[in-house]
Amino acid sequence: MSTKAVISLTTGLEDAEKVTVAFLVAVGAAETGKETLMFLTKEAVRLAVPGVALGVACDGCPSLPDLLKRYEAAGGRYYVCPICFTAKHLDANNLIAGAEIQGTIPMWNWVGDEPATTFSY
Repeated sequence: MSTKAVISLTTGLEDAEKVTVAFLVAVGAAETGKETLMFLTKEAVRLAVPGVALGVACDGCPSLPDLLKRYEAAGGRYYVCPICFTAKHLDANNLIAGAEIQGTIPMWNWVGDEPATTFSY
């Protein structure tokens, strides 16, 4: 059984429900003891900037700030695509807790040789 989870997220707040689902999966993995990494690409890189992941996606959904707090508290990490981040002219010195500018090779190194459960949104 794998002890690591990787959640790949390409969507930002243009689809807040998809972002919420990705975070629910990530929080579930992290809170059940899996080492968890979210790989943020495309518009999702904006979520690594403080003050962006705000609001509630749907009636009855948890708020995005609450999901981010739970993910951080459970030890969740983010790798933020450097190409996507740079293309959007964002500040690499202004990231949320647990976020690092890292690409695909560091992601594969993080996974290592053991199995990992993956989800893509």
